[in-house]
Amino acid sequence: MSSSKGKWHLYGQSKNFSKGKFVNQIPTLMDTGVRTTLSILRDFMKGNPNGKPAGRVPVQPMDARLIQRDDQARLTWFGHSAVLLELGGKTILLDPMLGKAPSPVPLFGSKRYSEKLPVEVEELPPIDAVLLSHDHYDHLDYGTIKKLKNKARQFFVPLGVGRHLKRWGIDESQIEEHDWWDEFEFEGLTLACTPARHFSGRGLTDRNATLWCSWVILAGEHKKVYFSGDSGYGPHFAEIGEKYGPFDMTLMECGQYDERWSAIHMMPEETVQAHIDVKGKIMIPIHWSAFTLALHDWTDPIERVTKAAQEHDISISTPRIGETVTIGSVIYPASAWWR
Repeated sequence: MSSSKGKWHLYGQSKNFSKGKFVNQIPTLMDTGVRTTLSILRDFMKGNPNGKPAGRVPVQPMDARLIQRDDQARLTWFGHSAVLLELGGKTILLDPMLGKAPSPVPLFGSKRYSEKLPVEVEELPPIDAVLLSHDHYDHLDYGTIKKLKNKARQFFVPLGVGRHLKRWGIDESQIEEHDWWDEFEFEGLTLACTPARHFSGRGLTDRNATLWCSWVILAGEHKKVYFSGDSGYGPHFAEIGEKYGPFDMTLMECGQYDERWSAIHMMPEETVQAHIDVKGKIMIPIHWSAFTLALHDWTDPIERVTKAAQEHDISISTPRIGETVTIGSVIYPASAWWR
């Protein structure tokens, strides 16, 4: 494990960089053959009538004045993978894609299910840090980053992602790039950039030009949070659990999957196993309920993951978008609000 706190790495020194591209910990093949590609295109053109909700997804409004009101550990889910975390007296945004569509051309992208966000970016108090897991459009949003430019003090990103932020006007002094297993301190918190099994790229020519990751956020021994980012299932979960677990809360990817790309997006049953592997106590499923980026029913992820959690006697919390969850509470939100 590295404990470096470097600003900008020489990517060639990373064990995760080979032949000009970043690579996964284990072989991660994606079938891009003609037959599979045509089948995916055909299925997306056909569509799924249950692929998105019939109406707007309900959102619980959030009073920005209550953020940072004390030192209690809390989090608020904004839908998909965007989370506002209050921990150790700091306010952290995780993958804050708060735009209307995860696409280079929002007019044509999959539209957000909810009409509004729990709170607008402009209403948020100063943000201590932004943590990004990778550079895909549904996690790294140009419009959101521009709004956070004068609101967020620090951006922690995996290798290479800083170039996007610099191009969008974020000062280099505010950006730290990290490799897998980098562990560092941030104003009383311990952060660790940990592995994921995925890929990166925002265009046709930059596939795997930047790294992807998950994040460990520690505030002392009794407040530990794990954020999976995007990931297929793999041995890294058990390695993270062995090194940093148990976790009081895990935020685990649970949507936008398909058997044809299961190497880079977990199936819901694997999400539960990953939570077990990292030694999580309470799991909140993320990466669903905001956009249609796959072919399954929009409620399929949460129905399957809650069923699998019950079968494994795993504690799962299902907050509404905008509903604040207190970490370490005796009771967690668990309503089936999507039905």
